[in-house]
This record gives sequence, C-alpha cells and structure tokens, in this order.
Amino acid sequence: MTTKAIVTLRGEAELVRRAGALFAGVRREFLCAAGEPDTWSAAAPAVPRAPVPGLVVRKLYGPGALRTPAGRELLGQLTGAGAEIRISAAPPAHEAIVVDGRLAVLAAPRSAAGGPRAYNVVQEPGVVAGVRALFETAWETSTDLATYRRTPFPRIEDAERAVLRSLAAGHTDETASRLLGVSLRTYRRRVATLMSALDARSRFQAGLRAREILGTGPDAGRADTP
Repeated sequence: MTTKAIVTLRGEAELVRRAGALFAGVRREFLCAAGEPDTWSAAAPAVPRAPVPGLVVRKLYGPGALRTPAGRELLGQLTGAGAEIRISAAPPAHEAIVVDGRLAVLAAPRSAAGGPRAYNVVQEPGVVAGVRALFETAWETSTDLATYRRTPFPRIEDAERAVLRSLAAGHTDETASRLLGVSLRTYRRRVATLMSALDARSRFQAGLRAREILGTGPDAGRADTP
C-alpha cells in the first residue's frame, strides 16, 4: 500500500477542498453511513445535486436522524431527490462514505478538545471493498425510512425484551445482569443498543418507552420474566 492510498485530512473544510472533486465525480454509487444527518454538512455541497442517470444514492442513519425537525426535513429532501434512506437500530460507530467502489472516506472520532476532525481518504481497492462490504451488511439489516416511520417501535427479540423489563423495573445494571445471567459488559452493550433503537437520551426515558412497549400487564417491569 502506498502513502497515496490513504490521505488524512483535517477538518471538513480541507475535506471539501481536497476531496470535493472526487465526490463530484461520482457516477454509479454513493454510499453514506452516519449517526446524524448533518455529519457531512460541510461536504454536502460537493455531492452532485443534479441527478446523474443510473446513480444509486444510499444513506444509512441511526434513529437520532429523526429526532429533530431539521433532521426529518433533511431526510425528506433526500428521499425526494431520489436517495434511498434506511434507519439502523445501532447507528454506525464512525461515519463513512464510499464513492463508486473506488474511494472511501472514514471519519475519525470527534476530538474531546474540540479540534478539527480527521478524515481518512482511502483509495486502496482492498480496503475500499471491505468498507463497502460492511456498509452492505448494515444496510441489509436496517429498515427503510418509510417502514420505520410507520412502526412506532423496532422489532424486539426475547433477549431485548428482557432488557426492556429491567429498564422498566429500574434495576441497577449489576442486578439486571445477574438476573438475566449475562455479564455486566454484555448487559450494558444491549442497553446502549436499545437506547439508540428507542431514540432514548437517558435510562429514565428508555424505561418509560420500555413500559409503553411492554404494556401495563402483570409481567411488565419484571426483569426475571423471559
């Protein structure tokens, strides 16, 4: 792999300046995975606004994309422009873009100090293919926007339902993990995934939504009921 195969850019302004032409040259496929819809706001002007014949645009977001009116409006605009939108219960840990299967842009975590965010522009074929494969896997297990909006809550598996009961009951993580027979780390990971799926910003809010899903029957709120 040559040094030219991966280039690190600092901040969205440099991303637009240095990689904008690569975005603008998209002809077949533009894939984007992001937790929030405005992640690539600075780079958006570089993406072609006029439809390219045969161009496939797919954007994958977490439930938080629908949290604000601005987010919902943006998703509506993207859909109206012909983009395919899907919502993933577990939003991507890091944002990524894949252009025509030849270029990938991977965003580094945001700096706690508030400095410019780093973006790795990758043109190594094997790496780009791997990123695209990961996107396709997440895409296939996500829900299209129209269906997601019609469904008030995501489909809940038995293991997730048990976690919901723990949240509804207000158990501590230690107690809940013991009752469910899983490690504390596994339980917390499941809680984090469910909070994202339920678009809950706190454990308290997740508990309230858990009660809505489980109902008010005698088993609601019981973490020991599988």
